[in-house]
Amino acid sequence: MAHRILIVEDQADICKLIRMTLAFGDFEIHEANDGETGLNMARAVKPHLMLLDVMMPGLLDGYQVCERIKQDPALREIQVVMLTARGQATDLASGEAAGADAYLVKPFSPIELLDRVEGMVAGLTV
Repeated sequence: MAHRILIVEDQADICKLIRMTLAFGDFEIHEANDGETGLNMARAVKPHLMLLDVMMPGLLDGYQVCERIKQDPALREIQVVMLTARGQATDLASGEAAGADAYLVKPFSPIELLDRVEGMVAGLTV
């Protein structure tokens, strides 16, 4: 059985790159393009791992979505990887404060993405 992955990314080209990269693994892919939709999909789909963009349109940014997931007993086991173009120490600290499990700074290579995802889901039960 495949691991469920939720991609929450507002840029269609980046979302497509992630989806194509993950197609090489045994993953069930779900997508959302804003924070509110991503949070609702996380509740509905219960993904094993979430790739979450930091800066998105709408009411919730990636940090806020991550905080809500990590504060919800039904969702807190979801592994959250923050995706951002901003890799300064303050951004990493914000991700850590929100409860993120990992951070990938854009642009990242498809191999780096696949290695990170496979490494994180390796210890999870499906």
